[in-house]
Amino acid sequence: MDEYNRFVDWDKMDVTVQSQGAKELTCTEFQELKQLARQGYWAKNHSLRAKVYHRLISNIPCRTVTPDANVYRDIIVKIVGKRNSSSLPLPEFVDNSLVPTYCLNAEGIGAVRKIILCIANQFPDISFCPALPSVIALLLHYSRDEAECFEQVCRILACNDPSKRLIDQTFLAFESSCMTFGDLVNKYCQAAHKLMVAVSEDVLEVYSDWQRWLFGELPMVYIARVFDVFLVEGYKVLYRVALALLKFFHKVRAGQPMESDSIQQDIRAFVRDIAKSVSPERLLEKAFAIRLFSRKEIQLLQMANEKALQQKGITVKQKRQNVHLAVHAENFKSEIVSVKEMRDIWSWIPERFALCQPLLLFTTLEHGCSLSRFYSHSEGHEPTLLLIKTTAKEVCGAYLSTDWSERRRGGNKLSFFGTGECFVFRLQPEVERYEWVIIKHPELAATGSEPEIHASPASSTLSSGSVPSDPADRLSPFLSARHFNLPSKTASMFMAGSSECIIIGGGDGQALYLDADLNHGRTSHCNTFNNQPLCSESFQISVLEVWGFRD
Repeated sequence: MDEYNRFVDWDKMDVTVQSQGAKELTCTEFQELKQLARQGYWAKNHSLRAKVYHRLISNIPCRTVTPDANVYRDIIVKIVGKRNSSSLPLPEFVDNSLVPTYCLNAEGIGAVRKIILCIANQFPDISFCPALPSVIALLLHYSRDEAECFEQVCRILACNDPSKRLIDQTFLAFESSCMTFGDLVNKYCQAAHKLMVAVSEDVLEVYSDWQRWLFGELPMVYIARVFDVFLVEGYKVLYRVALALLKFFHKVRAGQPMESDSIQQDIRAFVRDIAKSVSPERLLEKAFAIRLFSRKEIQLLQMANEKALQQKGITVKQKRQNVHLAVHAENFKSEIVSVKEMRDIWSWIPERFALCQPLLLFTTLEHGCSLSRFYSHSEGHEPTLLLIKTTAKEVCGAYLSTDWSERRRGGNKLSFFGTGECFVFRLQPEVERYEWVIIKHPELAATGSEPEIHASPASSTLSSGSVPSDPADRLSPFLSARHFNLPSKTASMFMAGSSECIIIGGGDGQALYLDADLNHGRTSHCNTFNNQPLCSESFQISVLEVWGFRD
């Protein structure tokens, strides 16, 4: 243990991770290694964890020219000189990030800054990497000297395996990861998301803290367990743990009063003091109990978010209020919803479209109650937002991911299309968002019968008739096939339109039907989950609006 003792203050270190547990690791198979990492096989032996880290990082595929320990020894004197390490200025790409000390001694705390500066010298292409100080501080606990730690961090940064994402190194990658995390929260942590919307004016600002929760606020014993699994399984683990933290935060703190301007501080404080309520084992157990998208699906979602940012020219850090525009009160006017209600809806839509402003495309008050006019004003816009106010003052609507022009593919028949990003919602008398469902047996609609509505399981799989037989080829219906040039069989049926009617498959058994005159509508729902219906089973429309998304 002495060889990995140099930078550790053992008075701060958890005594259970010093020299207990297993002494060596012999397995080489990925699945076995994955299970051992999750179980904390090397977590109770400091020396063994250091050796496992060295082995895992040494196996990371890297660029041909990757700085090693010898490079560090060559450049450290020139870069640092005789300056006091505690006074060394940090490069801009760490964005004034926390520089956690964990269980480092004084020498280790100073070494963190020295290594950061040397990495900045060797990686001029890094423009934004707030997680770096934490990763360096953590690895110093398991390094024999500064040069070895430098080499290990360089290997992580220089990974060139396109399927193995490790640490964000640009603002574009970081920002799109925050948007992706927001999308995942919206899907997998709806109760917590509802709380965030209620107490925060800018939900994405809260979610942009997600990496700080892990690489900054999380105590040493927790982040070390997370890092164990991260080195084996990759970036997806970080999303899992951050989602679990948010779930626990909601469970523990939901009943306590909060102010919107302190929610970020509340979450940070909860994560710092997580040992009071959740053990490392329980945190990981919760994280891996989430039936999350596949790695491929998350990668596609990340690509879509990066594309949205690039199209807006957002590739470098800037003031957040210029990045994520809320619905502007002075430019927004609806006869159905208030600015506050529209902002709530905006918090539900995919993050890449939340960058846009709402644009009124159609309203029955101006354009009349004509389905053909509805189509002519809505076509060419993707996605769109449908809002309905009934004569009974009920307010409901739907987020529709696909251009209505897709309905023409079916000729004169009722044509089904759309993706799993579609959802329906209710604002009055109570706010409720319904998860997407799949419209099954579309042939029934052609005979005038209502299609069967089937609530989708959490795994986001499609109905058996609309997916490839090989589970490995399945793509989440949350990802629009048209955005990624995917085969049409990966899409599913969530919305339908003809000259006779509109059908929108909602969530938890909810479906919305609108007649051709746009004066009448009806809903269909099942009571499997005891949800309140979207609105009255049969209703008259007072006002209907369609909104697009303006850059």
